[in-house]
Amino acid sequence: MNGQHLVYFADPMCSWCWGFSAVIEAIDEVWGDTLPIRLVMGGLRPGTTEPMTEAAKTELRGHWRQVTEASGRPFGPSGLDAPGFVYDTDPAARAVVLLRREDPAQAVPFLHAVQEAFYAGGLDVTDPAVLGSLAAGFGREPDAFVAELGSEALEQETWRDYAISQNAGVRGFPTLIVGPQADGTYVAISRGFQPSAVVLPAIAARLAAAA
Repeated sequence: MNGQHLVYFADPMCSWCWGFSAVIEAIDEVWGDTLPIRLVMGGLRPGTTEPMTEAAKTELRGHWRQVTEASGRPFGPSGLDAPGFVYDTDPAARAVVLLRREDPAQAVPFLHAVQEAFYAGGLDVTDPAVLGSLAAGFGREPDAFVAELGSEALEQETWRDYAISQNAGVRGFPTLIVGPQADGTYVAISRGFQPSAVVLPAIAARLAAAA
């Protein structure tokens, strides 16, 4: 991207990113297309193969309650309750990367749709069929979308995102940065969840300084 823009490091199955989705929506309401958002998949738990234990599910639900308290974002019936549920974040991340490849402007809205389906709707977004159904709401043919999810090219493209995140020093999600500055660098706006009341003024101040 040319000109000032945001880079948003996120993961579709990161609960704090679900909380942060309201902040991203607020940013869009204020700046719209004048401040584009480049979305990069962070790689929360890609390639996980072991089913979650009941202890792990209980701990995670505790984090979800904290997200609701901080952000107001709802959590509905949990997809964690599916027998043998494996918290592999890679399929959902691949789906977002695929939408981004085809239409970058749809990447963030599709990310939010996947988050809402998982957290509020209780759907299993590790299931390619579920992801294909969600993509249909964005004008994609579900079967073709699901077929592409398994491609080696998409796998490599998604893991390049994870590498970008690691090389940028991102250690947690959400992370939001803005730039480029006059020297070509980017400045952190939020590392971890922050509410709109903190994030929006920080962006405005940084844009004013850059101008």
